[in-house]
Amino acid sequence: MGRGKLRIYLGAAPGVGKTYAMLSEAHRRIERGTDCVVAFVEHHSRPRTEVMLHGLEQVPRRELEYRGSVFTEMDVDAVLARRPRVALVDELAHTNVPGSRNTKRWQDVEELLAAGIDVVSTVNIQHLESLGDVVESITGVRQRETVPDEVVRRADQIELVDMSPQALRRRMAHGNIYKPDKVDAALSNYFRPGNLTALRELALLWVADRVDEYLTEYRSEHQVSKIWGSRERIVVGLTGGPEGRTLIRRAARLAEKGAGGEVLAVYIARSDGLTSASPKELAVQRTLVEDLGGTFHHVVGEDIPAALLDFSRGVNATQIVLGVSRRRSWQYVLGPGVGATVARESGPDLDVHLITHDEAGKGRGLPVARGARLGRARIISGWVAGVVGPVLLTLFLNGVLPDLGLANDMLLFLTLTVAAALLGGLYPALASAVAGSLLLNWYFTPPVHTFTIADPKNIVAIAIFIGVAVSVASVVDLAARRTHQAARLRAESEILSFLAGSVLRGETSLEALLERVRETFGMESAALLERASDVDPWTCAGSVGSRPAESPDDADVDMPVGDHMALALSGRVLPASDQRVLAAFAAQAAVVLDRQRLQQEAHQAKEMAEGNRIRTALLAAVSHDLRTPLAGIKASVSSLRSDDVEWSEEDQAELLAAIEEGADRLDHLVGNLLDMSRLQTGTVTPLIREIDLDEVVPMALGGIPDPESTVVLDIPETLPMVATDKGLLERVVANVVENAVKYSPADEPVLVSASVLADRVEVRVVDRGPGVPDEAKDRIFEPFQRYGDAPRGAGVGLGLAVARGFAEAMDGTLTAEDTPGGGLTMVLSLPVAAGRASVAPDLPATAIS
Repeated sequence: MGRGKLRIYLGAAPGVGKTYAMLSEAHRRIERGTDCVVAFVEHHSRPRTEVMLHGLEQVPRRELEYRGSVFTEMDVDAVLARRPRVALVDELAHTNVPGSRNTKRWQDVEELLAAGIDVVSTVNIQHLESLGDVVESITGVRQRETVPDEVVRRADQIELVDMSPQALRRRMAHGNIYKPDKVDAALSNYFRPGNLTALRELALLWVADRVDEYLTEYRSEHQVSKIWGSRERIVVGLTGGPEGRTLIRRAARLAEKGAGGEVLAVYIARSDGLTSASPKELAVQRTLVEDLGGTFHHVVGEDIPAALLDFSRGVNATQIVLGVSRRRSWQYVLGPGVGATVARESGPDLDVHLITHDEAGKGRGLPVARGARLGRARIISGWVAGVVGPVLLTLFLNGVLPDLGLANDMLLFLTLTVAAALLGGLYPALASAVAGSLLLNWYFTPPVHTFTIADPKNIVAIAIFIGVAVSVASVVDLAARRTHQAARLRAESEILSFLAGSVLRGETSLEALLERVRETFGMESAALLERASDVDPWTCAGSVGSRPAESPDDADVDMPVGDHMALALSGRVLPASDQRVLAAFAAQAAVVLDRQRLQQEAHQAKEMAEGNRIRTALLAAVSHDLRTPLAGIKASVSSLRSDDVEWSEEDQAELLAAIEEGADRLDHLVGNLLDMSRLQTGTVTPLIREIDLDEVVPMALGGIPDPESTVVLDIPETLPMVATDKGLLERVVANVVENAVKYSPADEPVLVSASVLADRVEVRVVDRGPGVPDEAKDRIFEPFQRYGDAPRGAGVGLGLAVARGFAEAMDGTLTAEDTPGGGLTMVLSLPVAAGRASVAPDLPATAIS
């Protein structure tokens, strides 16, 4: 009899539906003919979960008496006697009642597994022993019931049951998890969006680690050998070729294997003109790495491996990702390549990953933008082939093949001349032709060891050799130069095409364009300078790089744009062949600058239009909301001053009360207008002190009509002190409570409660009014907004806008949430005063059982 298999449904938080998923799996297995029973499932009076138990065989539970109460637990003996194929056991971390067979339920499950019974169980991520401290720091609640991680890790299958925090809170508000009397406490404490998001991340990371263990076991069993990166800082070396996208995605996957991974893509260009990569491809790779959360860097350096290693060590990288060389096999005779050099010189502190890709071994292609000049290394190689090559060939022919014949000797020397032309151009080829003709005459043309030629035919042969050598060298050099010129023109056209397209699409800012200029020409800095007239000083409209030039005279290269603008570059002097592309960049920079200024003007015009709209709304609101109390005051005063009417004392008191009420309304409206003006001008300066909420909140209710019957206070005296401004806090609470009373039914008082969570104290103002849909929750905090059918006399719509502004000025937040059962809840969050320890809230029992 073998050991049973364990399948666990791991919940990211209470109520995500792990028990429901377990019961659904049971129904599927029964439909397939599997003998499946319910050993222990707790439905917590949740209707949908309880319905799923119908049609499933349930093993009777064992009753135990403890401290005068009767509890039920799983009857392990009954399950073993029944011997089903599969047993459902809920809440793996549950602690059994004293007197049970085992202390913990996971120990009961171990007995079932040892008996050969498959078990399907559930557990929440917060009940794992290793995460206890982390969960407590997040939620403020210490889990009393835990299960060793190893028990869960040994499971044959682990399935994560997840749900977004918003969906879980809606399920909670609808009463699908807890009873209505516990919903408010749960939503305001344990089931906060931040808590649920953190628990969700813990669950995903824990399951990801378990997947890594599965993969490790699989590779070990199947003898799979493959390099795996760690969760560290990864540098991706780019060449500008199409394989760069593969390298970036590979590095991103390495970084995503754990928290803290970072990807830095770096392109290293030589400082000899236009960069050798396609600007379009580099732009695509830059966008890709930024979309994946990494950063793109451009470095100028002559020695590519050394520059890459210096950059990696400078950013404290621990891994380098490179692509397998695109060079063909025969090209390795020119050197080991960047990848091999970096791997050899990286040392023990840097791991180097060489990634295969589709472009490996297909050749580098044309040098896209190296210009018509040959590189220094090729010129040196050409002179070596043209001068040293003939000498070595002469020694080889004299020592190994002395009787090859003059014709064959000439062909071999001609081959060296062609090689010198291919490598170094015309002049090394001419040197090879001269050296080869002299060596042919001295060593291989009778009489030997003399420059005299006895046979006239040999004179003609030597002359033809020199002519052919010079002609071939000229043609090869011309072809090489034309090839490089064509490649340069192609590079220029790609740069100009990409530049024009990006600017026309509005995708490039001035700083991005200047950075493109700096990268393209390998400069240290680039700046766009302008001045109002010929006698005014230069000002910088935008710059990138270190130590940008302050005037065209200070720059190594300057390109005028009109009469009063110039593009200034610092770093080196550019060849004349680069001026055409630089002029295009300068013209585009001027266009980008003009467009940015037009956008700023359009934004200012939009702000002015918004200001006009606000002023129009203010005038419309003031025209009614201020005139209404003024009209009441005017009517009451006119009545009191009337000589033809004698008012009784009761009538006079009523008219005076109307005057006082109208004055209070005017004072409130003008106060809100002044507060909104202060917020818009940024002149609100809070005086932060340590304040007790139970002293401030009752004072804020002074302006509420009949607060004893319309507002219920629940402010515990044990709350820690908050760091806030007493006056601003009083205004915030007053405005929020006034708004809640305005919309709440007359028979439903507004609840003002407070609780502590970690280092924040929350004040919740709960009403039972019509509520606000999700899409309007942020809009109600805008100025002059009155949601729904608010009466015209209800104010100008500034109360909540002022409240949020004051809350944010005190380093607090004011948000709107749905009230379970209908209505709106305003949540004011304030920081706890320094040195005041917070008290962990009590979690409903069903959340930790």
